[in-house]
Amino acid sequence: MPSTGAPAGAFAALGLPAPLVAAVADQGFTTPTDIQAASIPALLDGRDVTGVARTGTGKTAAFG
Repeated sequence: MPSTGAPAGAFAALGLPAPLVAAVADQGFTTPTDIQAASIPALLDGRDVTGVARTGTGKTAAFG
C-alpha cells in the first residue's frame, strides 16, 4: 500500500539514486515507512539486513 505524506524526495534523502526515486514516485509512494527508512540505507551500503515489522509496512518494497 503506498504511503502518503511528504514528497518522494524523502526517499532521495535515504540515498536512493534519482531513477529509483522516480520509480518510487511513479508507484505512488511518497514517504518511507519506518522499516524502509531503517533498512534502505543499510541495503545501499551492501550490508545484510534482517527486518522485523508487521504485515503491510513495506518490507518487500524496501528489498525490491
